[in-house]
Amino acid sequence: MLKHLKTLSGHQNPVYALANSESGETFYSAGNDKGVVEWSLADMAFLKVKMPVQSSVYCLHHFDNLLFVGERSGAFSVYDLHKEEMVIRVNAHLKPIFDIKTVKSKNELITTGEDGTVAVWSLTDFTEIYRFQAAYDTVRTIAISPDEQEIALGCKDHLIRIYNLNDYSLKQTLESHSLPVTSLAYHPTGKYLLSGSRDAQLKIWSLPNYELQQSITAHMFTVYDIAFHPALPYFATSSQDKSIKLWDAENFKLYKTLSIEKSGVGHAHSINKIIWSNDGKYLISTGDDRQVMVWEMEI
Repeated sequence: MLKHLKTLSGHQNPVYALANSESGETFYSAGNDKGVVEWSLADMAFLKVKMPVQSSVYCLHHFDNLLFVGERSGAFSVYDLHKEEMVIRVNAHLKPIFDIKTVKSKNELITTGEDGTVAVWSLTDFTEIYRFQAAYDTVRTIAISPDEQEIALGCKDHLIRIYNLNDYSLKQTLESHSLPVTSLAYHPTGKYLLSGSRDAQLKIWSLPNYELQQSITAHMFTVYDIAFHPALPYFATSSQDKSIKLWDAENFKLYKTLSIEKSGVGHAHSINKIIWSNDGKYLISTGDDRQVMVWEMEI
């Protein structure tokens, strides 16, 4: 299913963020270092430092020809990948930004983080359109439904808040996790929402009503990320317990555990972020051990 292909070294500090490029031939990583790094998937090698950053990077998001960089300072940068230049840097929040997403149908950018606010920005000129207080503490993660009708926010107060995307009104609040919600992902066809938490639980919420369908003790510690395969019925989870797990997206059967303990190769510390390559051939992972690992998908 998944096997270790390559370990890419070069980061000097923990890595928190990954993003694919437009072509899919390269990808980006960033964290507590002084820049965003570009890697080649064809050569499985370091390419260059794509852009410098002023503070630690907690999230990267790619949309069209733009790379969005969310910083610990509360600012986000917009980098034009075609022109290879910085478009703008916006002081968006008073505290660190933990997630950035785009709403294509509305031409909007959404940022959130430690101050508990959600800010909505124009993708045309990056001016602020709207801002609301979603929680009194950190909003850790954002998921947008495939039809772009709803947005889910994972919060430190262990709640998941669902908002209508047309007017950002609160639709409902999901309460089942006992600790902060750290990861969210909608099924690609919108059948359900997955949530992961510091309580090590993976929860499946059936749509459209967000009824709790199932709870799985997925890891030993925090579930930091959830990523659906772009074409096949699988998803992967990564955790503070230093493991990656591959699951069946239909029946939630566990297919594979990737860790040093299980396979002799893997991350030595928390795995903070995972992404699939655009073509689904590779799963890319990174974390506190400063390593970027590429895993090959074998069908």
